[in-house]
Amino acid sequence: MRARWTRGAAAVALLLAGGLAAGCAADAGTQAAEPSEDVITYLEPNWFTSLYPPAAGFYPNGGVVNQITDRLLYQDPDTLELSPWIATSLPEVNADATEFTFDIRTDVTYSDGSPLTARNVVDNIDLYGKGDKSRLLSPSEQIKGYDHGEVVDDDTVRFHFFEPAPGFAQAVSVYNAGLLSDASLAMRNEEFGPGNAVNVIGSGPFVISDEQLGTELTLRTREDYNWAPPALEHQGRARIGGVRFKLAPEESMRTGAVLSGQADIARSITAPAERYMEDAGAHIISRGTNSMNNQLALRFNHPLLQDIRVRQAITHGIDRAEILRVLFSPSYPLATSTVAATGLGYKEQDQSAYAFDPDESRRLLAEAGWTPGPDGIVQKDGERLSLRVNIAGPQPRSREVQTMIQDQLRQIGIELTINSGDNASQNADAKDQGKIQIYHSMVGRADYGAIESLYSVSSRDVFINSPFGGEKGQIADQHLEDLLHQTVSLPDNADRAAAVAAVQDYVTEQAYSIPLFEEPQVYATTDRLKGFEPEAVARPSFYSVYLDDAREGEGN
Repeated sequence: MRARWTRGAAAVALLLAGGLAAGCAADAGTQAAEPSEDVITYLEPNWFTSLYPPAAGFYPNGGVVNQITDRLLYQDPDTLELSPWIATSLPEVNADATEFTFDIRTDVTYSDGSPLTARNVVDNIDLYGKGDKSRLLSPSEQIKGYDHGEVVDDDTVRFHFFEPAPGFAQAVSVYNAGLLSDASLAMRNEEFGPGNAVNVIGSGPFVISDEQLGTELTLRTREDYNWAPPALEHQGRARIGGVRFKLAPEESMRTGAVLSGQADIARSITAPAERYMEDAGAHIISRGTNSMNNQLALRFNHPLLQDIRVRQAITHGIDRAEILRVLFSPSYPLATSTVAATGLGYKEQDQSAYAFDPDESRRLLAEAGWTPGPDGIVQKDGERLSLRVNIAGPQPRSREVQTMIQDQLRQIGIELTINSGDNASQNADAKDQGKIQIYHSMVGRADYGAIESLYSVSSRDVFINSPFGGEKGQIADQHLEDLLHQTVSLPDNADRAAAVAAVQDYVTEQAYSIPLFEEPQVYATTDRLKGFEPEAVARPSFYSVYLDDAREGEGN
């Protein structure tokens, strides 16, 4: 086992060669509160695809956008409470949550020297709320029912909605609503992609100073930054001199670099590596995404899944605890609902609905008319019960999870085929319930509306809630859609919480989804990296980090 990690350390030596070692050495007397010129090295398993904020849900995208942009509001990663940032206070909201008025700071500038003005703020939210088809820029899925923004005066902006939008305040606290300069707002979709990163200008504590296409991105600290969220203990410029993002797709490269001190932090540490890393002196930092759990959506309109007894049989045929025991660590708690226990609106479900009971699965299948065929797979009217599941590239160990589920379901007579192909093929096939009947996914968003984002026909529509073979735009389960709409339209948070609970209950009752685990992002850091805390949906935040060289060399 140790030889494997040694090879990783050797490989990463080449990755970081040519003067690109991790953090520049700090003076021995550097204190936590003192700024330094240390440049930390952060290793990513995947490379960013777009720095357009509404497209920042992909972790490598959000990991960059979160460092270079500010937002109107700040969300505490532990309590999920909102507080001022670029806005000087929480917004004034009318009774039906269709108007939001913000007072904003007037001393903020972008890294290109241009001012952050009321007009600029409105232009940002207008773009994110509506998108721009001519430039292939999509609207943000977090901003629903947007009408227009209004400049009230030099330090006041107001946003108008066609319908209640109680989630808007939270939406403007995340990187998906990161504020950009006028020059960046004028760019086309392709200009936010790799090769043009230095031209994406925010007002955040870091500035993209150099890009090596597909392999390295350098962020330098902005010396005049002085408008961090007041809720943060640290204020002023970032404590470090910058961040070097490097692509390291192999886990052995990432873990080897952290253990050897050639990198300061790495993302996406798998469960098998966690204990080894901790035993070797690294720190493991796990942050849940406070939202929709890692789950399997059963596309209930497909002919093979229309009978609730078949869906229940699949649910009882999956041993979730065994999957977690074999593949994961305590960083991955067993899901007790489709919503994470730390998510807004969470309601614990009756766990008997998800209990592993293969005998009950066989009984349900028999009751539904399915009988074992010559190869052990149940059949009905000459058709075998054969289903296909996708591989979710962003989700941890998705292929291994599906392989275990494949074996478990075969024991009750259901054939599960694992879809082949790269991420592009998986995404294309996932839109067709004729190709994918069980969809593996999750969503990270710390708001009541996260459940609508995952399930609604107007968002990700993981169930494909339309009749099989029917016309586009038809809705098969209107009740589900009506419940989801309440989660994003009721002005009162208590009512929204009740609506989220109602959706969870209904999804459980109908056996529409099988929650697996509460999905975290897991980071490994060296002992000398201090002050690191991911934001509310687990993207990295480097504003408050610093290097303590008094600990350098320990644990390596």
